[in-house]
Amino acid sequence: MTQTVALPLWAFGVLLALALLAALEWLLLPSVRWYFRRKVRGVIDEISVRLNIDIPQFKLTRRQALIDRLLLDPKVLAAADAYATAQHLPGDVAMQRVQRYAREIVPAFNAYVYFRLGYWLSKTFARMNYRVRLGYTDSTALAAINPKSTVVFVMNHRSNMDYILVSFLAAEKVALSYAVGEWARIWPIQGLIRAMGAYFVRRDSGDPLYRMVLQRYVQMATEAGVPQAMYPEGGLTTDGRLRAPKLGLLDYMLKNFDPAAERDLVFIPVGINYDRVLEDRSLLRKLDPGAQRASAWQALRVTSGQLLKQVHLGLLGRRYRHGYACVNFGKPISMRDYVRAHALNLRNLDDAARRAVVTALGEMLMRQIGLIIPALPVPLVATVLLREPERALSELELKSEVQALMGRIEAMGAHVYVPRSDRDYAITVGLRMLLLRRLVQEQDGLYRAASHELPVLAYYANSIEHLLVPEHAEVARS
Repeated sequence: MTQTVALPLWAFGVLLALALLAALEWLLLPSVRWYFRRKVRGVIDEISVRLNIDIPQFKLTRRQALIDRLLLDPKVLAAADAYATAQHLPGDVAMQRVQRYAREIVPAFNAYVYFRLGYWLSKTFARMNYRVRLGYTDSTALAAINPKSTVVFVMNHRSNMDYILVSFLAAEKVALSYAVGEWARIWPIQGLIRAMGAYFVRRDSGDPLYRMVLQRYVQMATEAGVPQAMYPEGGLTTDGRLRAPKLGLLDYMLKNFDPAAERDLVFIPVGINYDRVLEDRSLLRKLDPGAQRASAWQALRVTSGQLLKQVHLGLLGRRYRHGYACVNFGKPISMRDYVRAHALNLRNLDDAARRAVVTALGEMLMRQIGLIIPALPVPLVATVLLREPERALSELELKSEVQALMGRIEAMGAHVYVPRSDRDYAITVGLRMLLLRRLVQEQDGLYRAASHELPVLAYYANSIEHLLVPEHAEVARS
């Protein structure tokens, strides 16, 4: 019993590895899981008391349980059976595809990551790049929303900063679940985005099986009261103007909506605008069919160059943030009130009739979003300079025309963000930003648009172009 047993070195290595794995599995991992569960529970308790945020149980459900729920959903099973029949495939092959789609879509929300890491990163990055401002908010209407309602923030999409900006500004009121495009499915940010509660969406997917899995997840989340955020435009604007709405997610949310159910569905229009969009030139390149698509290396080189330039300017004390980034929250739109006012029962409509209703609603939401977009200093100055690009204006003439433009926009019922409540300062800030970027030229105290930068100036002017259309004044008064 006490004799020495000789083992080859490789066998001893294998035994040691197995012993370490057993220790990890039975001793260390349970302790780590317990520690992080405790941290998450502490965050949830804190936000429940301090911020009065009630996180829906659906959002806190384990990811695997939600995936299993999708796999067992009758509509998903029927879609998988139809897919297998149409493609002449075994049923288990179709279900493997369903499982892959479910794992791709379903998030893994972590309250600690969202309210600690995510909030800190969003706040730090947003404030590092912009003077972040919460502009207009219809506080009375927002406070009147029934707490049991499912709230969906619908917003225009100008920049990938939109995710960061709105999450940061709304974090003290609600934990949002975003529909995120495939651009975010890259390591290492994919895991972080999942932990923030976002779900991934394949844009324009023609696979009916994928669309059914996505539809059922969206409907489950909506019926469970998960607060969501979506971009009806479906993607970033390339010319600065609002795009026509894409109605897929909106249709999924409304398909089973029952006005007599416990939960109302409430859409909150959100308008976002920037004095500078970090991707502006990349987005404008997409409008040029002859422009070559930048490689990943080129994108990395340009981004790195910009970061180094900002660091250099910071060391010299000459760095300015990219102007103002402002978010406005408009009047909530209750679907319960909407369907009753229009005598609709969406569950009883055929696909064509329902899509017509969803199309009308989508267009109405885009008008409300457009009305709530803030007019910022750079778009205001760019609009005036583009009226006559060859004309040189003195500072006094420029400020006079921008002041008149501000008054016209406000008369339409839209919102101008005036920093420090000083219109003269607002115009000075907008002009300074354009001069720093060499989008405007100054000579002998006269200012004119740089002829080779007119598309960039138009990109910013287009962000408020719709506010000067008379129809928006009618929307504001209604």
